[in-house]
Amino acid sequence: MLEVSGLDVRYGRTHAVKNATISVGEGEIVTVLGANGAGKTSLLRALQGAVRPASGRIVFDGKDLTGASPSARVRAGMMLVPEGRQIFVSMTVHENLQMGVYLRSDRDAARDIEAIYDRFPNLAERRDMKASVLSGGEQQMLAIGRALVGRPRLMMLDEPSLGLSPLFVSRLFDLIVELNQSGIGILLVEQNTTMALEVAARGYVLELGSIVLEDTAESLARNPTLTEAYLGGHQNSPSHAAGENA
Repeated sequence: MLEVSGLDVRYGRTHAVKNATISVGEGEIVTVLGANGAGKTSLLRALQGAVRPASGRIVFDGKDLTGASPSARVRAGMMLVPEGRQIFVSMTVHENLQMGVYLRSDRDAARDIEAIYDRFPNLAERRDMKASVLSGGEQQMLAIGRALVGRPRLMMLDEPSLGLSPLFVSRLFDLIVELNQSGIGILLVEQNTTMALEVAARGYVLELGSIVLEDTAESLARNPTLTEAYLGGHQNSPSHAAGENA
């Protein structure tokens, strides 16, 4: 479904992503792992169209979208749930969800928003409240709901567990699996390496902008280099996640 080849992202003299080649198959969960500053967010921003790559190709569902606008990518079915959620805190929950259907011209948008309320009852209870009153976990659900009403074929998630309570991190990854089972492909950028590899089929490891490892999730979880670098520290354990309550 997604084929990225030879992607380079530069910010002036900074070479953020170097010759990256990745793919996501139809209905597949693929994770991109790496430390802070490895280039993961820059990769997603290039896929979203927020930054223009210096070189390389982005092909989605057989169409070259390398030079396409972000709105064209959304229409094609590529949705990004950004790091930090980036919901509109001065708007209501319902208004945030309406932003997710802004580019749709069909008549089913209202029904899809109601389906989000069925899926996330906490959002339904707060539909007329400002998004600023939501907890961290609820804000993440709103960000995911906003993407879902756009009817994505591929959902890109940038550090979705960041700042969430351990209990909500577990619920979040259950939701990712559920969304994938409904037919949505997932490209997951995540520092919680253990959880990411539990749900993904395949994974890539970025280091200083370059892909240094690529394998099945099961093989990556057993890779001694990856284990030492990313799986040995408490920072990747859900029980030690940052303490923002869901």
